[in-house]
Parts: sequence; C-alpha cells; structure tokens
Amino acid sequence: MRNRADARDHASAQNQAQDIDTQKTEQEVEEKKEEKLSEYGQLTLDDNKEHRRIHLLSIIGEVEGHDNMGSGSKTTKYEHVLPQLAALEDDRRIEGILILLNCCGGDVDAGLAIAEMLASMSKPTVSLVLGGSHSIGVPLAVSADYSFIVPTGTMLVHPVRMSGMVIGAPQTYDYFRRIQDRITGFVSAHSRATKQRLEELMMETGEMTKDLGTILIGYDAVREGLIDEVGGIRDALDHLYGMLDTKQQNQET
Repeated sequence: MRNRADARDHASAQNQAQDIDTQKTEQEVEEKKEEKLSEYGQLTLDDNKEHRRIHLLSIIGEVEGHDNMGSGSKTTKYEHVLPQLAALEDDRRIEGILILLNCCGGDVDAGLAIAEMLASMSKPTVSLVLGGSHSIGVPLAVSADYSFIVPTGTMLVHPVRMSGMVIGAPQTYDYFRRIQDRITGFVSAHSRATKQRLEELMMETGEMTKDLGTILIGYDAVREGLIDEVGGIRDALDHLYGMLDTKQQNQET
C-alpha cells in the first residue's frame, strides 16, 4: 500500500512540476512577445479563425541608417529589420507578412535595403499606410505584393535631399540624379506609376511652400498608381488571407 501511495505522490509531484514548467514557458513566450512588440514593433498574429500565422511588421518614424538619431526620435533601425526579415523568410511557420507604415522618411540606402528585402520575399506581403509614408517611405509602401492606404493617409513624393555640406560641382548633381533614379526606378517597378510621372510629382512647385514635391492623400495615391486600394486593417488582413488561400490551392494542384 505504501508503495502505491508513494507512486501516486511521485506522479502528482511530477504533474505539478510539469504544470509549473508549462506556466513558465507560456509566461516566457508572452514576455518575449511583449518585448518584441515594444522594442521592434513586431508581433506574430496567430489567434484567428483562419489559423494563419501572420507576422506584423511596423515601420514608424524615421528610417535610421548608419547614423544614430537622437534618443527622443521615433525610428525604425534597418540593422534590426533586415535580419528579422531574413529569419521570417526562413521560418516555415510564418505564412504571410502585414506591414504597417507611419513613416516620415529617412536614410535612402537603409530604406531601399528594407524595401528590396520585402520585395524579394517568397511569402505573401500586404502593406497598409496609416498616417503617412513619406519620402523613402514610398518605396517601402509599394514593396509589398499588395498595398492599402487609409482615406486620411498621406504620401509625400519629393526630390532627394542631402544634409551637411554639398560641393557645388557637376559630379555632385550627377550623384543626386543617380540616387533619385534608384528610387523612381524601384517605385515604378513595383507600382502602376511610371517613372516619368513620379519625376513630375517630385518637381511640382505649386503643392508645398518653400519646397518641391507633391502630397498625395488617400484616393490620390491610388489614382496616381502608387497604392493599389483604399482600405483599413480589416481590408488588409482579408486580402492577405485570400492571398494565402490562393497560394495553398496552387500548391495542392
């Protein structure tokens, strides 16, 4: 009898230990999710009726390049985003990516690097412009397979700018032109807007005080061919689910 009681006590102790380990694991997972959201603005959406694993990537503030911004600035650091995108591409569990954008611009090389990574991913991607996606935020918005913008969302198209001392020489202006060609070439290749029209919008003088460029709001961005559709978060998620369903059907046939 004692042996049986001891066995029951031992089994009960094991079950309690397993329950504690399970609780610790769940707590650690939640803590990692919260840390990932607070540090990088990223989260995996997996508690949905479609049982799809969607990774949420938010690009906010200024895209930070090689130079660190001030501690009071909201930034998206490309050295964080690039390895995370590589990990997502290699993760079989992640089925699609939803990109939320409220971006004021930033470093050209860093922004184009992120945009090129997003455009080259094999997983379906959908972007949603909230607030704004200005300057280098434009190629980031169009890098997805399909793009949305809310009715009040804005996109600012303007020529390349450079801070600091600029040497007034023909080589400098040629360098500026080549940088601008990289941006307009990428945007025209991943949207319905032509390179010629993008350059016209960039050089518009009647839109902005003391500056060149064009501000496109909601439906204007769709009419110009930069964004595919006006919509919100529900529209973006539904479209992404549809893309995943189509991909699954194609794989099964």
